[in-house]
Amino acid sequence: MTDYNILVINPGSTSDEVSYFRGKAKVFHKTVRYSPDDLKPYERKKITSQFELRKRMVLEALSEHNVDIKEIHAVIGRGGLVKPIEGGVYEVDKALLHDLTEGVLGDHSSNLGGIIARYIAGINGIKAFIADPVVVDEFGPLARYSGMPENPRLSIFHALNQKRVGRHAARQLGKPYEDCRLIIMHGGGGISVGAHAGGRVIDVNNGLEGEGPFTPQRSGGVPAGVLVRMCFGGKYTLADMKLKLKGRGGLVAYTGTSDCIALEKYILTGEVKPGSGLDPAKLSREKAREIVLAMAYQVAKEIGAMACVLEGKVDAVVLTGGLAYDKIVVPEIKRRVEWIAQVLSYPGGDEMAALRVAAERALKKPALVRKY
Repeated sequence: MTDYNILVINPGSTSDEVSYFRGKAKVFHKTVRYSPDDLKPYERKKITSQFELRKRMVLEALSEHNVDIKEIHAVIGRGGLVKPIEGGVYEVDKALLHDLTEGVLGDHSSNLGGIIARYIAGINGIKAFIADPVVVDEFGPLARYSGMPENPRLSIFHALNQKRVGRHAARQLGKPYEDCRLIIMHGGGGISVGAHAGGRVIDVNNGLEGEGPFTPQRSGGVPAGVLVRMCFGGKYTLADMKLKLKGRGGLVAYTGTSDCIALEKYILTGEVKPGSGLDPAKLSREKAREIVLAMAYQVAKEIGAMACVLEGKVDAVVLTGGLAYDKIVVPEIKRRVEWIAQVLSYPGGDEMAALRVAAERALKKPALVRKY
């Protein structure tokens, strides 16, 4: 068989994407976006509490497009916070499923990709995979130091899309990805900025748990002394503080929304999207613009830091993810970093196609599938 029917599942912090392919032909692609109100019932619970909500969305999408589960040859999900592993395709076996469910390196929506894939694959007795999960680790020894021996830096980032656009950029630059020196920013609910050299991501901020710029949902790096006093001051619980770092930090803490599309529209036109969480009585357009520019400022600072990692030898700065569409964020980042290298932009992230290719590769050449 040369063509395979593949279901692709990609849970994000504030949205779910599902695509179905017959061979290379995309039968459908569906994106469901969740407002802060949609996710509020789950915000103090483990991400697995959202399993039924998000699994139902996938099954409804298949039903809407008249796809019989029995015709699917493989299901692949976005990889989650498992133990650090090399890049590649992994079958979701019992060990991998256990660590996705437990969240051995943290609780994140990406964990649900492999869990839902395994559930749906089980209906039909087929294979479930993940590929290039967020814990791909290619750090050198110097990048692991944090200043606390018991708290080393971890490689947690948007590995799948960063690797994908790295290869796109390399083709545009006319040389192999392995010969390029790139700084790649993926911006979504979280933001990661990676230094790519020799085909490896040699340094990247752990945007999941407190490194780098603040994001639509995350606080990023904050003053540590004040953070410690907040933790032990008696006002906040552990659950409160986790939520401030991830889920209700960043833009949503300042503006009431993590919906960058709604925020951009409000700043540019004054229009308020119903249910977005924006309240003009509490947040002026001018203040909202200042907050968004502050986020872009912090992203630019992180890009500058990665330029130092690459010793100033940078072929291109690459912007990707949903934030690469933003009419306020992107010009501000470009204005601040164009002196480093040319800026290339690949808005969004065709992670679905990348995952399809990975699953197809696994089906055609099972020996390439890695064991967790």
